[in-house]
Amino acid sequence: MALRIDWSEEARADIRGLDKPTAMRIFAGLLRFARTGRGNVKELQGDLAGRFRLRVGDYRVFFSLAGETLRIHGVNHRSEAYR
Repeated sequence: MALRIDWSEEARADIRGLDKPTAMRIFAGLLRFARTGRGNVKELQGDLAGRFRLRVGDYRVFFSLAGETLRIHGVNHRSEAYR
């Protein structure tokens, strides 16, 4: 069973700012995770507790899970992801 992917406005703006090949790799990684639950995912700690991050190359996709919905909160390069 696949999860439904829901994008926040901030995440949409983040992905629009990327070059097309990078954005397509991120979409593929998210789709794979939503369909299979597989990917480099870690639960976050501290101020971001309750959220997760998916690593796609040098980018981090921040999301939360609510039932059947995968809510994307942001997409950042690893150098800016945890600031």
